[in-house]
Amino acid sequence: MEKDPRAFVSERPMAPIQIAAVVLCVVLNALDGFDVLSISFASPGVAAEWGIDRAALGIVLSMELIGMAAGSVVLGSLADRWGRRPIVLFCLTVMAAGMGLAAVAPDVGTLSAYRLITGLGIGGMLATTNAVVAEFANARRRQLAVALMAGGYPLGAIIGGSISSLLLLDGGDWRAIFVFGAIVATVLIPVVWLFLPETVAFLVERRPTRALERTNAVLRRIGADKVGALPEIDAAGARPGVAALFQPALARTTVLLTFAYFAHVMTFYFILKWIPKIVVDMGFEPARAGSVLVWANVGGALGALALSLLTQRYAVRSLVVGAMLLAAVLVTLFGRGQSDLAGLSLMAGAAGFFTNAAIVGLYAVFAQSFPTAVRAGGTGFVVGIGRGGSALGPILAGYLFQTGVGLQGVAVAMAMGSLLGALALLSLRAPATSSST
Repeated sequence: MEKDPRAFVSERPMAPIQIAAVVLCVVLNALDGFDVLSISFASPGVAAEWGIDRAALGIVLSMELIGMAAGSVVLGSLADRWGRRPIVLFCLTVMAAGMGLAAVAPDVGTLSAYRLITGLGIGGMLATTNAVVAEFANARRRQLAVALMAGGYPLGAIIGGSISSLLLLDGGDWRAIFVFGAIVATVLIPVVWLFLPETVAFLVERRPTRALERTNAVLRRIGADKVGALPEIDAAGARPGVAALFQPALARTTVLLTFAYFAHVMTFYFILKWIPKIVVDMGFEPARAGSVLVWANVGGALGALALSLLTQRYAVRSLVVGAMLLAAVLVTLFGRGQSDLAGLSLMAGAAGFFTNAAIVGLYAVFAQSFPTAVRAGGTGFVVGIGRGGSALGPILAGYLFQTGVGLQGVAVAMAMGSLLGALALLSLRAPATSSST
């Protein structure tokens, strides 16, 4: 009897091609992190050039998050039907185009439309790379690999944010930030084309054209023996589509994960989207305000690394609950304000540590909770609907500021999202279906 080719991936030590796939997905998620926050780094310049108030700026800051919601649901589902690799390539193309167009936007309405387009690609990328990493990593390192992939998000914000601060020095044009993002996305398209194959799990589950030949090609690259036939498909297993996520075995998991993600990202994106504007309004220069956001992402990267390592010894859901509870505390403390940049950077870094640690852990929970046939679609649905929280967070904060609520009051209100997310995860039962690839 032929061995299931998915077992070669899951049971053997990770081969260079598997490690390369994980590393490439970390880089792609880093690009996502920069692209999402590019508008945050540019926001002081946008507000100054076009004279828009905080409420209007909150809407601009949320446009790519709305696009991400649609991209996560639609493109994540298509990744379960058409393949991980083609959707990653499509998303990169959309991101490159959106960033390039944002650099030449003539007014705030057009800029908002281009950010919406960029968000479509970012959302699809987040959902798809989560599935790619879960399916290329072996069973022993799967949670670690997914957590590291999600940790690429703040890494991109740190590197990109540092470059953005340099671009903004001495009155630099905010449009240069989007040009930089477009160039990086364009360069990555041929890299993905050459070095990211389709996953064995997808080939076995969906049986596209030349599935056996393509499966054996990947097995050869990981040093495994080829197979003469693919295993029979489980006709009773989950099938791609949103409806599958609400079958009895998955419905509770889908609802609770979606709510937990929705609530927590309200808190997460309040910090990430509003820091530069808050710091500028305190009287600091835009380039220096960007440095505070960089420190928030340094904290986020350290939180991602810490949680990634802890998943090797502790249950990931418990880690995420703890991170969410501490995130609520630190965001509240951030709202007390600081008198200098050092204090602001320290508090932003501490808040970033716990908010991003929880985000990273949630992606590992998604990979653990959804089976292969709906992994990208399930992640996409949770992230897509949950992105309503990421869009709502900056908008709600903007309107609270506009109505006269102080920073402390806004911070307390936004910190409640992480607290509610923790409560939702505490209600989550163990996965009812296998997450094996």
